[in-house]
Amino acid sequence: MTKTRQMAYIAILSALSFLLMYIQFPLIPSAGFLQVDFSILPVLLGLVIFDLSSAYAILIIRTLLKLLLNNGGVSTLIGLPMNFVALGLFVLALALLWNKKRTVKNYIVGSVVGTLGLTGAMFILNYIYAVPLYARFAHFDIDALLGLGNYLFAMVIPFNLLEGLIFAVTFLLLYTCLEPVLKKL
Repeated sequence: MTKTRQMAYIAILSALSFLLMYIQFPLIPSAGFLQVDFSILPVLLGLVIFDLSSAYAILIIRTLLKLLLNNGGVSTLIGLPMNFVALGLFVLALALLWNKKRTVKNYIVGSVVGTLGLTGAMFILNYIYAVPLYARFAHFDIDALLGLGNYLFAMVIPFNLLEGLIFAVTFLLLYTCLEPVLKKL
């Protein structure tokens, strides 16, 4: 595949990933601000079609498009870097543990490691980064409202574990459906 064609695919997958950010839904009723979107699916397709650096390029372009075209203010400026790190870890785990030798076992291991990585990252980032910034700049003090421990252990951890599971199952279904087409690429 030529570099020009690869760049075109990356651009298309980035735009698709950006559009998928608009389709969001909450997993935990008491934490409606914690939303899942499927913008990772085109990133993972980029990993399968090309490589890890292309997948990260898609993730970076998607993130920049969100900042430039659909910036929701403080919540975007705080949440988007966290989303980038968490999804980057999920993609990295699948790249290292599944993409080289694509077996069901390796996919499950990669998905579990990726889910644990994104959950751990979101736990740490919420604790040291998001909660203080939301309290200061968005006047949304989660610690005072819910208690930091309650928020982290009853909302952040379950949400991210479910999110990782949803990512893994959804991508496996998508990959299974597209595998004949992907082999031709």
